[in-house]
Amino acid sequence: MSGPGDSEASETAEASEGPETPEGMAEDFADPVEDALRARWTAAGTGVLLALAGLAASMLRLTGSAPAFVPVAYAVGAAGCAFASVLGSRGRTRRALWLLVAGVMVMALGDQFD
Repeated sequence: MSGPGDSEASETAEASEGPETPEGMAEDFADPVEDALRARWTAAGTGVLLALAGLAASMLRLTGSAPAFVPVAYAVGAAGCAFASVLGSRGRTRRALWLLVAGVMVMALGDQFD
């Protein structure tokens, strides 16, 4: 038999559990090691992708009639993105992010002179 005090105890136990979340959602944010690995892969992958895009743009501009500064700017930006990829794979994701931004800005600056 349950008394009037038993229902209050079960209600407070349910309320202390917190809001319901879909399965697995709480686990995604609970593991900082997994978040760090995801950040490393993201920084490394983005760096490689931007470096390849910069090298391709450099080669395309090199064969055209653009001033010499343009392909050099693309190549320097691509080199910065490649270095950011190395930094990101070693766990320096914050520095890699800023180096990726700087590399893309150098490429954009070179594109302004085209």
